[in-house]
Amino acid sequence: MRAIGILGGMSWESSAQYYTLINRDVRERCGGIASAPLLMHSFDFAEIARLQADNQWERLGTLLGEAAAGLERAGAEAILIATNTMHLVAPQVEATITVPLLHIADPLAKAVGEAGHSHIGLLATRFIMEQPFYTGRLKDAGVATIIPEDAERVELHRIIFDELCAGIISESSRLFATELIESLERRGASAIALACTELMLLIEPQHSALPLFDTTALHCEAAVDFILAV
Repeated sequence: MRAIGILGGMSWESSAQYYTLINRDVRERCGGIASAPLLMHSFDFAEIARLQADNQWERLGTLLGEAAAGLERAGAEAILIATNTMHLVAPQVEATITVPLLHIADPLAKAVGEAGHSHIGLLATRFIMEQPFYTGRLKDAGVATIIPEDAERVELHRIIFDELCAGIISESSRLFATELIESLERRGASAIALACTELMLLIEPQHSALPLFDTTALHCEAAVDFILAV
């Protein structure tokens, strides 16, 4: 097996899901008590979120790049950024390492395309919904995105940071998300991308009339593909 380095802690709630999903998949594919060779650098998310709010993306890129280089020196043969939003600094991270960075949007685009969807609703932080680093990568892969209206984006962003990142699962927020999915369907979405690694904690298939593409699960599956490729 090949080792993967994970940049985590953003938030640790979703990083715990990464650890579980990757190890569970390795065990299912390999049998017995097999588990994945993983290294993790876990950030203090309070610091990361403060820098995000202050638009200190160059500083964030430096922090993640240094951590990724450290994981490579420790033996990682590929790097995962265990959060959608921080892929905004993916180019800076890639510049600091010589091993591959497994980008979270790539398995999403692949899965959406294979399922025959061309227009998907995008649920994520405002950073992802409103900036081109993520939607542009999907567009280049042939996937068009439909994003919530401004007030909806504000509320979804709040739910992610104030609730999900703190481990709070609210039924009122789940209802909001369900209604948001219905709105995106009316606007032409044929599927929904959960493009925030915490959203899997709130929205499950029974909460959506549309197919869900969970970036956390897809990213973890791609990680296991890499781990087991020989």
